[in-house]
Amino acid sequence: MQTFNINHNPLDWRLFIDSSKLSLKAVLLHSGNALPSIPVGHSVHNKESYENMKILTEAINYNKFKRQIYGDLNVIALLLGLQQGFTKYCCFICEWDSRDRSLHYSRKDWPARKSLEPVIMNVENHPLVERVKFCCHPCI
Repeated sequence: MQTFNINHNPLDWRLFIDSSKLSLKAVLLHSGNALPSIPVGHSVHNKESYENMKILTEAINYNKFKRQIYGDLNVIALLLGLQQGFTKYCCFICEWDSRDRSLHYSRKDWPARKSLEPVIMNVENHPLVERVKFCCHPCI
């Protein structure tokens, strides 16, 4: 296997993670789009789950560089350890109560989520990444 010593600035790269019911993909995207995308992880047999996201973050050594992460809301929820499916507190930003239908169109300000501690407000597992490392749109 050939290795290359290429100088790079980790802050110039962002990590895009996409998952579906059948596959899991991770790609490094250059911030200025001046350099090509670099696939860093792909599996056609791993489903979207917390355990598989944990394996992915460990395999790509995420904790070393802690790049900005782009992905859909399901990927963000999995990486933050939130419970999947129809849950009462499904937002990773605030404490929006999805079952309080009387306040859905009248209440505009919901309290910010203070912590992501397991067993509190639909958090099942410890977060794999920091909450501030997320962005939902890879084209920004």
